[in-house]
Amino acid sequence: MKFLFTRLFLIVVFIGVLLGLIAYARGYRINFSKKTITSTGILVVSSYPDGAKIYINNELKGATNSNLTLVPGKYQVEIKKDGYFSWKKNLTIKGELVVKAEALLFPQNPSLSPVASLGVVKAYFSAINNKIIIFCENDNPEKDGIYLLENTKKPLSIFNPLKLLVLKSAFSEDFEFTDAGIIFSPDGKQIIFTTPITTYLISTEEQTNQPFNITNSRQTIEQAWQSEAEKNSQKILETFKDPFPKIASDSFKIISFSPDESKILYEATKNTTLPLIIDPPLIAANQTVEERELKRGSFYVYDKKEDKNFPIENCKLKIENCLLWYPNSAHLIINEGKQISIMEYDGQNKQAVYSGPFEQDFVAVTSDGKLLILANLNPQTNKLPDVYAVGIR
Repeated sequence: MKFLFTRLFLIVVFIGVLLGLIAYARGYRINFSKKTITSTGILVVSSYPDGAKIYINNELKGATNSNLTLVPGKYQVEIKKDGYFSWKKNLTIKGELVVKAEALLFPQNPSLSPVASLGVVKAYFSAINNKIIIFCENDNPEKDGIYLLENTKKPLSIFNPLKLLVLKSAFSEDFEFTDAGIIFSPDGKQIIFTTPITTYLISTEEQTNQPFNITNSRQTIEQAWQSEAEKNSQKILETFKDPFPKIASDSFKIISFSPDESKILYEATKNTTLPLIIDPPLIAANQTVEERELKRGSFYVYDKKEDKNFPIENCKLKIENCLLWYPNSAHLIINEGKQISIMEYDGQNKQAVYSGPFEQDFVAVTSDGKLLILANLNPQTNKLPDVYAVGIR
């Protein structure tokens, strides 16, 4: 009999310990002051670079990357690191739930390094194809021309070298690059190069000595490219849950998709309501207040993974030159004319990461997170700007 009671006691103890471990894992803690057991939530805090300090309601709680157990409630979370802009957000912790605070910290003093030194008249960036076309003109017939800077990162190099596409001397007419322009093909393998008189088709994959004159067929080619671009956008839209693709087709002007194609930056073309697509909403989703009553002419970012829609402030410049996706698909680059800022896709933690001199109509980003600008840092010696990389990571 005694042996039986012992076994029952051990079983009860085992079950009690097991239940205690399960409760602990689910976030329950003993509140000794109130003599109660309360549920808690877990705040997972990470940063890049790591080793930043974590402040909860202005109280130092440790360093990233770590997990903090907190009782349910509202908290101000701030992540700080010397030499970097701080990250701050108000978060609500709920019992038994995990909330993430992921901070990408940007340096207060970014580095600046030259990428080209030929004298750049104009530069164009295709975020879709990650390619940059620059017009160089410095009264040197052997170097003046159209170049490609394909900024995909390669091992053992920071930037790919400039690749000459065509010398200016190859064109039969006399014109200035300041009066010329380009249009990228949907796949980025070709560009339409326009001068005041003639239009040419130029490959971005190889050098050409005789640009192909398409003046008479320009409209046809542009219409075909536009049709192909619309088909590509539609294919991406089809990965979104219904009825979002139809609403987007009827009420959006799509500006761009994020690099991972999980988010869409768009302008509302009419007043409408974006219904809940994931219903009920996800429990541990982004807590920033969203906006589903769309106003014509306003800009938004929609996140298909969490079915969240966030308003984005309007830009002072043309929208094509104003907003770019950062490579991590979680931030937007904003060209504000006198400065370049970066903010999270939900509009939070906006930081002016560069406010030095730059040509306002060109900002690009490399695949490893550097900004590219046109700047003339020595105008007394150089009459034209060049391409510089702004190191913000």
